[in-house]
Amino acid sequence: MERFTYYVYFLKSLKNNFRYVGYTKRLNPRFEEHNEGLNKSTKHYAPFELEAYVAVKTEKIAKDLEKYFKTGSGIAFARKRILTYEALAE
Repeated sequence: MERFTYYVYFLKSLKNNFRYVGYTKRLNPRFEEHNEGLNKSTKHYAPFELEAYVAVKTEKIAKDLEKYFKTGSGIAFARKRILTYEALAE
C-alpha cells in the first residue's frame, strides 16, 4: 500500500474567519506553527482551526492543488465539495 505523504490543508482563523490554504509534509507540527504565530503570512490571524485536509502522494501534486485552491474556481470547488458545511449554511 502506498503512503500519502503530503497534505493540502484549510485553516480558518478563530479571530475573523480569515482563510488560509497551504501544503506540508507534516500536518500537525505545521498546524501548531500557524497557531504559535511562527508563519509570517498568518501570524496576525491566529488562532486557527483546521477545517479540512487532502492527503496526496507527491509534493508536486500538493503544490499544484494548493495553487488551484487559491483560484476562484478552486475556492468554489472547496466550498462545494470539501468544506460542505459552508454550502449547507448558505
